[in-house]
Order: sequence, then C-alpha cells, then structure tokens
Amino acid sequence: MSILLVDDNPHVADSLDVAVRLAGHALDRAEGPEDALSRLAMRRYDAVLLDMNYTAGRTNGAEGLALLSRIMSDDPGARVVVITAHSGIRIAVEAMRAGARDFVMKPWRNADLLAKLEAAAAWTAPAAASRSPYVDPAPAGLIGDSPAIARVRDIVRRVGPTMAGVLIAGPSGSGRGLVAMALHAASPHAALPMVQVDLRDPEAWARIDAADGTLLLRHSDRLGSVEQARLLDRLPDGARAIAIADDVAAIDPALARRIAAVTITVPSLAQRGEDALLLARHFARMAAERYGRPAPRLTPAAEDAVMRIDWPDQARGLAAAVERAVLLGEGDMIDAALLVSPSHAPAEATDTTAPSRFDLEENERAVIEAALREHHHNITHAATALGLSRGALYRRMERHGL
Repeated sequence: MSILLVDDNPHVADSLDVAVRLAGHALDRAEGPEDALSRLAMRRYDAVLLDMNYTAGRTNGAEGLALLSRIMSDDPGARVVVITAHSGIRIAVEAMRAGARDFVMKPWRNADLLAKLEAAAAWTAPAAASRSPYVDPAPAGLIGDSPAIARVRDIVRRVGPTMAGVLIAGPSGSGRGLVAMALHAASPHAALPMVQVDLRDPEAWARIDAADGTLLLRHSDRLGSVEQARLLDRLPDGARAIAIADDVAAIDPALARRIAAVTITVPSLAQRGEDALLLARHFARMAAERYGRPAPRLTPAAEDAVMRIDWPDQARGLAAAVERAVLLGEGDMIDAALLVSPSHAPAEATDTTAPSRFDLEENERAVIEAALREHHHNITHAATALGLSRGALYRRMERHGL
C-alpha cells in the first residue's frame, strides 16, 4: 500500500514513517498543500493521510478542509483519512462530508490508524464499482492557484462527468493535453484508455472506428470542410469527443455541435501570475524523481527569473528549462544562470516580427539582472555563472542599459 502523509510536523512524520514501513507499506511525505498537490499530480496513492492545520497557531482546520476539497475535486476517487485533535470532532465531521473516508484523533494507536488506512485503500467508488474490469486512472491534477486556472478546474469539474464534447483551446504548451486528461479522468469512461488521434495522419483515422470511450482529436481545425464532414460521420455514437485546436473559428458549425458543446480556453503562463513558481517547483520535483536526484529548491533570483521571463512554449518550455537545470546543477539549489543562460540563445534578435513570447532580448536582460542580483552585482562571479567573459557581460549590460 502506498500512502501520502501531509503533515508539517517532522516528529509526527518520522513516527508515522516508522509505523507504516514496519507494517510493510510505503510512505511519501509532503510538508504542506503545495507539496501534496504536486505529488498527487505525479502519482496515485492508495491512501492519503491528511493533517488539518499547517500554519503555526492555526487550529480551525480551514487549511486542511481547503486542501481536501481540492484533492477531491481533482480526483473524486481519492481515499483520504484526516488527522484531527481530540477536540476536533466538528472538523472531522466536515471532512467526512467533504469526501474523506475516515478520521483519526490525536493521540492515536498505530494499529487503529493502519487499519483505517487499509480500509480506505480497499474502498472502491460506487461509480467505479460497476466498471469491469476497473482500471484506476492516473491522476491529472492541474497545478496552480490563479483565478484563471481555477476557472478551468471548475469547468472540468462540471463538464467532466458528462458525455458532452469539449473543445480545448489556448496556446500550445499551456497544458491543453493535461486538461484533456483531467476531463477523461472525471468521465464515465475513465476506466478505459483515452484514444488519441492526430487527424493529420490518414492512418490514425482507423483508431476512431474502434473507440468506445473518450476520443482525443488533435488538429481538427486543420481539416478542410469535406474532411470535417467525413470526421463527423465517422465519430461513433457511444464515444465522447474531446478536441484540441489552435483556431476555434476554423471548425465548421456542424462538427462543432458534436465536439465543442463546451469550449475551455487554457490560459497562457503570463495570465497565471505566481502559478509559474508553483509549476517550476513542481517540474523540479518531477525531474528530480525521474533522474533519482534530491528535489532542488530555486534561489530567490531564480524565482524572479521564472516570473519575469516570457517562456517560449509556455509551461512546456518552463518544464524543459527546469529539467535541464536539474540535470546540470550541483547541490540542492537552482540559480538563475543555470535555469536560463543567455549562452543558450543568440546574442542578437534577428526577427522583429516574432511573437513577444520569443523576445530573446527581453529574456536575456531578465536573466542577466537575476544573475547580478544573485551574485550581489559582482561582475566576475555573475559572468562566470552565465558562462561569459567579464567583457562580454559588460557589453550585454551596456546594450540592455544595466
């Protein structure tokens, strides 16, 4: 059994770690909501053990209830057991109403706690019980706290359990595929694999005929009117269509009625504010786990660079930069120069018609400023970190007015 413990008290975490591992189970630890949601977006746990307060002096359980609500919204099949103080029966009742499977009171007996975790892990959601065979779908958490991504999560929550066709728009690299996965995970077909079809490939069309669950259609907006009509005729009646498109207006009305009853526009990274930092830290955890390294932290200057740079390829571009930094870095910190180095980009911007998100000059300025701040404006150290000579750094500083 795999268990995620969400508790900011290291002494409690150490004690539970021993008890759970002696019982033959695996325990991952998250110190708070951000860490927990990141881990839940990476894997599904058999059970989640959730403390209800994370800030010193807080005892009302509001933080834990908010996290529980988010967990259950992202994954209605999550099996959560909450931890409350002996006087927290009201909080426990609220948690059960919000979807928790059980609760334990402090102090607890390890045998009782483990029994409740095992019972929660064995529970199967009623909607899933009728599926045969049932395959527990992978999680599809949408990381971020901004109003823009919260609106996307709300639409997924409302529309996901239906059979309505959904068109997903927004910039490439912004997470459109992840939204499609979240819709599928919330759907009646979640136990079945989502069939993905690149409509530009004639051979891929054969997958449409056998689909009896969710169909993910890519590039329907690149088809001509005749091909769109052919696609409409070919869609199985029992399948749900989810489409990802760049140009919503290019989809003919007849096809749109079938595949776009609802349109979800995924916001750009620039529209999501400090979500960029949450994503950067999440990508660092993912990369560290993938390559068997300790999860690094971002220095303040690196966090500043994450916020200031207009990342090419949106969140996908940020993920690639963070992964590279994890691979090339040493120690437990990612600094700004390692995250994005001007030496990886041309010194001059040659295409003045390029979209603003590919503004290399502006990105270079942001990285140089971050490196200077990180090294307290020591030119020699900043130049070394950036992979430049002192003279080259001075020239770039002069060009950018620094």
